[in-house]
Amino acid sequence: MVLNKKTTCIMVQGTSSNAGKSVVVAALCRIFSKRGYAVAPFKSQNMSLNSFTTKENAEIAMAQVLQAEAAGVDPSYNMNPILLKPKEDFISQVIVHGKPVNDMNFYDYQNSFRGNAIKAINASLEKLKHEYDIIVMEGAGSPAEINMMDRDLANMKIAAMADADVILVADIDRGGVFASIAGTFSLLDEEDRNRIKGIIINKFRGNLDILIPGIRKIEEIVGVPVLGVLPYDESLKLPEEDSASLSERNYKKNEKLTIGVLRLPRISNFTDIDPLEYEPDIGIKLIEMNSNLGKIDALILPGTRNTIGDLITLKEYGFDDEIREMVGEIPIFGICGGYQILGKKIFDESLKESKYGSVEGMGILDIKTRFDKMDKIIAQSQGIVLGNGLFSTLKGELVKGYELHEGVSVLGESKPLFKVVKGCGNNPKSGFDGATNGLTYGTYFHGIFHNFRFRRVFTDYLREKNGLDTLEFQYDNFEDLKTFSINRLADIVEDNIDMSAIDNLIKS
Repeated sequence: MVLNKKTTCIMVQGTSSNAGKSVVVAALCRIFSKRGYAVAPFKSQNMSLNSFTTKENAEIAMAQVLQAEAAGVDPSYNMNPILLKPKEDFISQVIVHGKPVNDMNFYDYQNSFRGNAIKAINASLEKLKHEYDIIVMEGAGSPAEINMMDRDLANMKIAAMADADVILVADIDRGGVFASIAGTFSLLDEEDRNRIKGIIINKFRGNLDILIPGIRKIEEIVGVPVLGVLPYDESLKLPEEDSASLSERNYKKNEKLTIGVLRLPRISNFTDIDPLEYEPDIGIKLIEMNSNLGKIDALILPGTRNTIGDLITLKEYGFDDEIREMVGEIPIFGICGGYQILGKKIFDESLKESKYGSVEGMGILDIKTRFDKMDKIIAQSQGIVLGNGLFSTLKGELVKGYELHEGVSVLGESKPLFKVVKGCGNNPKSGFDGATNGLTYGTYFHGIFHNFRFRRVFTDYLREKNGLDTLEFQYDNFEDLKTFSINRLADIVEDNIDMSAIDNLIKS
């Protein structure tokens, strides 16, 4: 229930990408939710390959899903009305209100489609205003990109549309924090500068006393208070917004068991592997294209925004032969695009997926995939485990996931993994999802390892094979630690930020 007649909009912008906007928004959503407000996150335009399917069967960025979870509400396409998913160089799939519109280059999007994007953003913002007390908005990149200001669809133009006060977040960990703050203010016009009501310095590791003189000086220079300094807390485990963050992600290493994950050039929905990192004994090895598989106990081929392009890259680097040598020796698991790559053939006569047309797959799973004019499949899905392969003890168990794929698959002799009870799976007519061949598996279900029992059977197989004690269905570290991280994040912000200044923005 909305508590106030007038919805308050606050926008968190950054001096750069990866400054910490997403996590600050999540923290504020949790803080206001705990105080009894109806609160929603909002990011007008997000460029990300890490996405999710809502209950509306709409696709939005994973960052807004986390923020909605922090706010205690169901995620909706209105929280991320425009999602751009990079597909090829300078080409992105444009998703509006959760549904794909077209593939566009930057020029066409900014010039021919800009008016439609603004209408969609405004419609979603107005819808949220009717449902919530507070909207915590997130900007994108920096508001001071002077070559882009006249094309802004994510920062000050949207703040003006919502009549939102702005909090500016600056990342001190990358250096030059005071220059980034002063530079941002100097490049904004007066109207936009006046929207900024406070500054947060993020990712601080040092002695705060040494920073104080700089804080006082920057407040004099820009005329806006620094609301606080957030410490760098590496214990927080939250989903990353995009693949650029993977380079800075410190996955567990030197564990008793290692799961290799191919870092495909257009890797998407890589949060599929997050729950595995929380498993005892398990370390994650992110395998770059210029390296080799090395010693691993299992291999995952994750999702990709361009299956054919990434398959060709894998072949160029010799990964196809290296993977085939491991078939039958270790579990190999493909998810969505990774599943398609493991198949025999990918048909793309209309060049819908890439410029390369139809190609031969790795041929490990007996499936053939076809890209055609069929609409993109966007669905929350459920399936019954059929008990094939190492998942025999789970026969009859229900698993949940979500689907985001263009392309449908037909099985040959490979057995399916699930019977679909909700969603699409391999194709709309089959009634099944996935494929199995010995120790090699594939599925269209993103989030499959978020199913605790399914994940634990997979990791217990690795433990038993390597002479370790199995854990069976004990404590689910992943869900508990994710909840802990959201609450811990909110506590860090409340303990280190002048929340009274933000409260005054709510009341004004």
